[in-house]
Amino acid sequence: MNLKASKRAKAIIEWFQIAAGLVVFSFGVHLTIYANIGLAPWDCLGMGIAKHTFLNYGLAMTAMSVVILAIDLLLRERIGYGTIIDALLTGNLVELFNRLNPFPENHSLWVGVAVMAAGFVFMAFGMFIYMKAAQCCGPRDSLLVGLGKRIPRVPIGVVEILLWAAVLLAGWLLGGPVGIGTLLSTFGAGAVMQAVYALIRFEPRSVRHRDVIEVTKEIFGKQ
Repeated sequence: MNLKASKRAKAIIEWFQIAAGLVVFSFGVHLTIYANIGLAPWDCLGMGIAKHTFLNYGLAMTAMSVVILAIDLLLRERIGYGTIIDALLTGNLVELFNRLNPFPENHSLWVGVAVMAAGFVFMAFGMFIYMKAAQCCGPRDSLLVGLGKRIPRVPIGVVEILLWAAVLLAGWLLGGPVGIGTLLSTFGAGAVMQAVYALIRFEPRSVRHRDVIEVTKEIFGKQ
């Protein structure tokens, strides 16, 4: 196999890696929903925006993603196939897991806390899998990495806690619903992420991502 064919094969294999990582990540998101103890901060903000605009929850979340993507570009984060695959798959995968879940609705606080904590682990590990493909991240993860690069001495898990806390504050000020799960998500997800990444020795800010143009050139042998 020549160099051009090797690069093409590598890029395509990375798409499957991204998809696999998003399956793991989406399962983690599903677990946080199944926990049934409160909305995550981003969802709280989406509900708050919907409460004060003509947008429904779904449109508010979509509009928020567009705004986050614009901020990513201002932070000079790259837009790659990973960003596109994330946008196409994650929501649908979460919905699929929600539909396939054979268990009855959870009404136990302690079971909910345990399930949510497990969800954080799957989310962190799923992010690791698809970020390692180095074809860029979804809008929210790009925002996390972009902010993290500007405060490199702060652990990435702490950066996520600060980001989610700011999102939670905005959602709460707009009247979004806040529960114990919201608070656990704000402070627990970042802590779990930091622990997982310390264990597997992964630093998201050190990954050199390739954007859509760069990968397309690899696939069509123009590099």
